[in-house]
Amino acid sequence: MTVPAELHYTAEHEWVAIHDSVASVGITDHAQRALGDVVFVSVPAAGTRVTAGEPCGEVESTKSVSDLYSPVDGEVAEVNAEIDDDPGLVNSDPYGSGWLFKVRLDDTEEVPPGLLSADEYTALTKDEE
Repeated sequence: MTVPAELHYTAEHEWVAIHDSVASVGITDHAQRALGDVVFVSVPAAGTRVTAGEPCGEVESTKSVSDLYSPVDGEVAEVNAEIDDDPGLVNSDPYGSGWLFKVRLDDTEEVPPGLLSADEYTALTKDEE
């Protein structure tokens, strides 16, 4: 799967889509393939403060449990309730219906510092394969 150019990424394999002052967050296709079948996802509840680079949840697969890191600073505005019922959405549609949570950004800069472009993320993951 091609890395969507309109998104931003973290070195920990989360993606971020920023619209106005809200960032949608999920894990990348690369991450879901490395994890295998996702069986459970724990995300921060709406109203929770998250800090960029800090753990804020977990993704559990048939292979392992991995920390989920917030790519941005802010307050969780919404969580994807469909993930509770069908965590496999993370595998089948990581950049669409498999999104995890949305954050109302503290700083409304267009792109928060520290996020990678699609090209930078592609280069990073090529080194891991």
